[in-house]
Amino acid sequence: MENAEREKVTIELMKLEDLDRVIEIEKLSFTNPWSRNAFAAELTDNHFSTYIVAKFNGSVVGYAGMWLVVDEAHVTNVAVLPEYRGRGIGELLMRSLMDIARGSGARRMTLEVRKSNYVAQNLYSKLGFEPMGIRPGYYSDNREDAVIMWADLLEK
Repeated sequence: MENAEREKVTIELMKLEDLDRVIEIEKLSFTNPWSRNAFAAELTDNHFSTYIVAKFNGSVVGYAGMWLVVDEAHVTNVAVLPEYRGRGIGELLMRSLMDIARGSGARRMTLEVRKSNYVAQNLYSKLGFEPMGIRPGYYSDNREDAVIMWADLLEK
């Protein structure tokens, strides 16, 4: 993404009004997408959760979420519209989550990623995440293993 384009991307806290677009991205990104009700519950009922959206020219093109529990942050999901992938939006979302987590007192951050998703693993490695284990059969759609990755937020 060119610098001029990147300046048009804003990161905001997710609102209920963003959910139509978030659900659209979710369905285009995952074989077992979360429901609208699941996202709504995260926004209204889960006091551990923080969700953000990336907007390009005012339209939601990506989102990410995490749970903050004591001094650890657990990334729940990250997705970008297919036509906006490869432009740095996923990295911007992840860096924003890491900054929010750090500002909330988190010392470490973790996530699971499909063993076959090398693009995401490379991004997470670039951000300081290291593989620390495997969750066998973690993904219910095809029983694919998940790589568990951790990052120390105090080093950045």
